[in-house]
Amino acid sequence: MILINLLPHREAARKQRRDFFNVTLGISALLGGLIAGAIFLWYQSQISTQQGKNLVLSNEIKLLEGQIKDIAGLEGEIAALRARQQAVEDLQADRNQPVHLLSELVKQLPDGVYVSSMNQENQIVTLQGIAQSNERVSELLRNLANNTPRFSKPELVEIVAGNVAVSPREQKRISNFKIRVRVMRSSETAKPVTLGGVAVPPVAESPAGPAGLKK
Repeated sequence: MILINLLPHREAARKQRRDFFNVTLGISALLGGLIAGAIFLWYQSQISTQQGKNLVLSNEIKLLEGQIKDIAGLEGEIAALRARQQAVEDLQADRNQPVHLLSELVKQLPDGVYVSSMNQENQIVTLQGIAQSNERVSELLRNLANNTPRFSKPELVEIVAGNVAVSPREQKRISNFKIRVRVMRSSETAKPVTLGGVAVPPVAESPAGPAGLKK
């Protein structure tokens, strides 16, 4: 017996495929929404975690900045204290400086050179005097530059020719000079000094003044 289906089976098959597609599409959309929601929540969690870390880091940075400011202030106070300490040490070390200055100047003055005035401002001493010739002045400059650790950087400010009366009828040519020289501090002279390429030991000092002064 032959059975013939007279119903619209093609339309029914298309409807069935369409319904399956719609169901599949809905399930896919639902799964996609769930996955997107999960990813969104995961990213939000990561962002919140990172923001928390950033907040902690920001607070730590502010704390460190405050500590750095405190350290900078302490360093400034330490530097000021060191400067005061150095000033006190320099004053204590230089209390005998006039004695050393005069003693060393006597040693370095060549014959025929006479100092008429001496003025000191800080570590710079200005000498004024007369010499028998310009060569004597040059010798004095060389002595102050090379033969003593007490003086440094001598500078000839001026030299002027002049006359001095030896007798009522006789006059002698002289050189009026002005020299500026730096006096070394006791703390500086305590370091090894090289004079003429030869190392010179530190200058020995005592509270009573320099030893072995020439009379």
